Amino acid sequence: MSAEPFGRLDHRSELRETLLPLCRLQPGEVWHDSKHGHKVGVLDAAKREDVQKIFGEEQAVLSVQDPPYNVTAGAENTENLFRWNLKDYMEWSEKWVENNLRIMTPDAGLYVWLGADQRDHFQPLPDFMVMMRRFPELVSRSFITMRNQRGYGTQKNWMAVRQECLYYVKGSPAFNVNAEYTEIPRILRGYYKEVHGQKMENPERSRSENIRAGNVWVDIQQVFYRMQENVPGCYAQKPLKSIERILQASSREGDLVADFFAHAGTTLLAGEILRRRVFTFDIDPVFAELTIRRLEHHRQTGKTGFQWETPFPEIV
Repeated sequence: MSAEPFGRLDHRSELRETLLPLCRLQPGEVWHDSKHGHKVGVLDAAKREDVQKIFGEEQAVLSVQDPPYNVTAGAENTENLFRWNLKDYMEWSEKWVENNLRIMTPDAGLYVWLGADQRDHFQPLPDFMVMMRRFPELVSRSFITMRNQRGYGTQKNWMAVRQECLYYVKGSPAFNVNAEYTEIPRILRGYYKEVHGQKMENPERSRSENIRAGNVWVDIQQVFYRMQENVPGCYAQKPLKSIERILQASSREGDLVADFFAHAGTTLLAGEILRRRVFTFDIDPVFAELTIRRLEHHRQTGKTGFQWETPFPEIV
């Protein structure tokens, strides 16, 4: 059995042509989940009317965004991939952030996953952070780093094994401290101190088996094809645990969560598991279909992904 039934979907135009007829949504359409009230659309994050179409009068208390940040993205004709220059990327980012603000409640949290390419002046992260200063409604709260087990690099540089997530707030949203306990102390060593004449390690002296997560996450496994949650074809898929951590800390059961870049459908699945409603969309009908299929697959099997099996058995 091959490790993956197909490679990166965004790099295989011939495969996309095969998959498009299997997609239940066309550009501009929205799928409504009758069971738990989720919504999935094929919409453009930079278009105000598209965002309005899926949200209507509703607003989200939490927004989790994972835009393409290797400065490569699809046009409306998504088989034609291109590499945006930084100026165009920032102009596009400003549009979707502005649209995002419109659908956030007065007290809401915003998490944005974004990369820093060490081969290109660490872009687009620094320019994005500066661009965010144009939105006084958003206040920066934290800069999260998540470790990758695999990375890229050369023999003449440090291996790049990190992903970045920016945390902003609008107003004064709640933050659930108790949801943030993790296995991190079991990974880190050191921090010794004598207690009653005995030298103790940090994990031994904590009040609990676990402690709150900081803004450096080293306890989350990067997704790869052997993991159940893997969605074949979805490059740079975020681990389910990372999104669940965000939802547990910054929302409550029944809250509405927004995601403008559905990709592998991880935010939707996390919301389904944690009993949040999620409105999500993608400009590409294939990723919107994958998002819906992943939810349906979970409901049918209890599994969080497809591992190395194809989400599209019709073409195998």
